[in-house]
Amino acid sequence: MKSLALTVAAVLLAGPVFAYDGTNCRAPGNCWEPKPGYPEKIAGTEYDPQHDPAELSKQEESLAAMDHRNAWRVHHFRETGTFEYDVKKIPGYDEASAPPTP
Repeated sequence: MKSLALTVAAVLLAGPVFAYDGTNCRAPGNCWEPKPGYPEKIAGTEYDPQHDPAELSKQEESLAAMDHRNAWRVHHFRETGTFEYDVKKIPGYDEASAPPTP
């Protein structure tokens, strides 16, 4: 147990000695360095993510659908004074059309 405590103490005391000193910084505060072998330019390498445009547009589509449902909820609240979360219970709800204007 005594040797474990001495080992832990030695590691804790030696920690600051092995800290990064920042001598290879490109600019003050910009000290990130890639691992050896990581390319300077990502395009065309194995690290290039090659995002699918259909996958990227999924969030935009879901946000548009959410805004559409919320417009129907607001319309129903203004008409009746009650909030209905389930838009399918709102009379006249249609996924393809906007709510009628007051």
